[in-house]
Formats: sequence, structure tokens, C-alpha cells
Amino acid sequence: MTDDLGATSRLAWIEAAGIAVLLLAPGLLVPPAQAATSTIGRTWPIVEPDALSEIEGRVAKLPPMADRFGPRSGWTAMHSAALGITRRDATRSVVPFYTLADDIRLPDGRTLYPKGFTFNPLTYVRLPQRLVIVHAADLSWALAEARPTDWILLAAGVAGSPDPIAVSQKIGRPVFILEDAVKRRLGLTVAPVIVAQVGQKLVLDERVAPAAVKGIVR
Repeated sequence: MTDDLGATSRLAWIEAAGIAVLLLAPGLLVPPAQAATSTIGRTWPIVEPDALSEIEGRVAKLPPMADRFGPRSGWTAMHSAALGITRRDATRSVVPFYTLADDIRLPDGRTLYPKGFTFNPLTYVRLPQRLVIVHAADLSWALAEARPTDWILLAAGVAGSPDPIAVSQKIGRPVFILEDAVKRRLGLTVAPVIVAQVGQKLVLDERVAPAAVKGIVR
């Protein structure tokens, strides 16, 4: 049974990898098709409205989000998790173990992985970017430190939870909130901190932001 499960698991990974390749790089696998066109019979112009234009028109007629749900400052989905302030440079590592809440079963009903099975996701996947986590007052430091592919996450602090949409519009780069689940999973306590995968663990590089570059957004 163990050999069957192992083979099934390997087959599932191979199938998943194949699907990913097909989705991400179809041009590498299939040469561009060359087809001739011809007109057979009578034709008429298309009179139906463009679907995208119709959707945009209907959305434009809806009342603003603030009228329906109140100001963004009151949306719980826009509230970041709170972190303390980094007082000294430090580096530590975390292994983000995950425990299954339910059984994972094969189509025939056999259990592939039982409830309570604990594993390290970083054994199988790689985080393609770093997470640069800061308070809004240290955003200029984050912009100087972050690579183009890094994600910048805003933590709440003494000044409250910043509005990520307003901040993104101000700096011209997407920023995200720090969710409580991410804070707990990574064991975050202070910011600024840069999180990067090294092998099968996450390295948390806690930095003290230089005072000279603080304060771009408050």
C-alpha cells in the first residue's frame, strides 16, 4: 500500500507540474498555428454590444463603495496586524510547519495523508519573492531596500493601520496589509523585517530603519 501511495503521490506531482508548464509556457510547447480564413455564404455585422464595455457601463452606474460600505477606514479587511518597532538588528529563522486539519484521500477512498499530519511546505515549494514588512513611517526605507519582485506589507503601529490603497496610489507601487494569519505563521513581532526563504526555512532579518529615511508616509 505504501508503494501504491508513493506512486500515486509522485504521479500527482508530475501531473501538476505538467499542467503548470502547459499553462505558463504554451508557446514553448506548441508552435503557433497557421490558418487561412475564408467566407462561405452571407455575412452580417455584429450588432451585440461589447461584453466588456457593457460590464464597465453597468459598474459605472453603481454607487461608490463608500456609499454602500462606509469609508475604507472602517473596513476590517483593510486593517493590518500590529507589530512592535525593531530596536536592534537581529536575524533568526522559522520553519513554517503546517498540520492538516482533515484527511486527504485518494479518489478510491484510501487515505493519502491523515488528519494531524505535519509537514514543512518549503520542502515542496519555493517562495519566489521576499516579504518586506514595515510600518508606514518606514516606507521610504522599504522602497530603498525592496527589489522589484518583493512584496511590501504594511504593519499597524502606534499611528494605527494605514490605508494600503492610498499608500499604493501615493508611491506608484502595490503594497499590502500584514494579515494576522501571516503574523502568526511567521512568528513576527517587530518591523521593519525582511523575510526570505533559505533552503527549507524562512530567515527573518530584523532591521532598524535609519532615522534619516523615515517619514515618507505617515
